[in-house]
Amino acid sequence: MARYFTEDHEWIELDGNVGTVGISDYAQGQLGDIVFVDVPADGRELSKGDEAAVIESVKAASDVYSPVSGTVIEGNPALADQPDLVNSDPESEGWFFRITLSDPSEVDELMDEASYEAFVAKL
Repeated sequence: MARYFTEDHEWIELDGNVGTVGISDYAQGQLGDIVFVDVPADGRELSKGDEAAVIESVKAASDVYSPVSGTVIEGNPALADQPDLVNSDPESEGWFFRITLSDPSEVDELMDEASYEAFVAKL
């Protein structure tokens, strides 16, 4: 499966027309200990760049933006009881939501893993 990143440190992993979205390891490191996550409701329509989820950490509250447009098909139910999954496994078990893409061409505007690593190295 292909994985892409935004400049706001969200990632999306594609499986056909369905994307799984989360935040990068870099982002969770900047936030510190995550204490609460609010994921989007199933069926919610999102446009690329929309605020999709909220993360609260001991340092700050932060928004998670949708890297693509589409319809949310599932929020990660595990995050309600275990928001720290975002810290321990941000790029796997700590995912935020799954979305059906309405415009797959939007992925072309995102960074691949190598480009994202180069982007983070400059921060």
